[in-house]
Amino acid sequence: MKKLIFTLLMSLFVAGQAVAASGGIHLDKVEVDLSDQASLQRGAKTFVNYCLSCHEAAYMRYNRMAKDIGLTDKQVMDSLMFASDKVGDTMTVAMRAEDAKRWFGVTPPDLSVIARAKGTDWLYTYLRTFYLDSAKAMGTNNSVFKDVGMPHVLWQQQGYLTNDHSEHGLTKTSEGELSTHEYNVMIKDLVNFLAYIGEPSKIQRLALAKWVLLYLVLFFLVAYPMKKAFWRDIH
Repeated sequence: MKKLIFTLLMSLFVAGQAVAASGGIHLDKVEVDLSDQASLQRGAKTFVNYCLSCHEAAYMRYNRMAKDIGLTDKQVMDSLMFASDKVGDTMTVAMRAEDAKRWFGVTPPDLSVIARAKGTDWLYTYLRTFYLDSAKAMGTNNSVFKDVGMPHVLWQQQGYLTNDHSEHGLTKTSEGELSTHEYNVMIKDLVNFLAYIGEPSKIQRLALAKWVLLYLVLFFLVAYPMKKAFWRDIH
């Protein structure tokens, strides 16, 4: 009974934390798959094209990324490196922090661990819920992060949304270069990549896990008969 009560209390605590993190906003679920290298490569391309001009990922090195997501150093240098000269560099930006604060009102955060801090569902919903707001300097607002200073940098791909109190309070009023489905896939890939850079070693851990489990099974098959033999006379 005590275990059951403890489990229920912990479940309520975790649920409360999730609601607090989202500000009570409904978050759409997204399934990340760190084994999907094609998704990670597409997400990396979106990140360097649209995010890396303002946001750093200073704990991630280009050559580590290349190895993990199935690219050669040359492919990374040709396609993904616009703000650095060496493949061993970290993913930093040229924009100065003081300039960013003057332009946006706040220094754009480093995104190295944003997926761990906010959660993948939060990121997936946030990047899909910008809407027009003429009262804001950037012309847009966000359903998940109210009054955010970040502009909607992917408006050309998504198109524009307006707030009309539907499920997310949003309705598309102008089409973008991508359909809604295509844009959702693009954001899913980007979130997948952000989840990867938040914990790059997780890929290796997942790959190693099956061998660890196999070792434990084989060890049990050997150890259990040995245990029975050693304790035969005692039992």
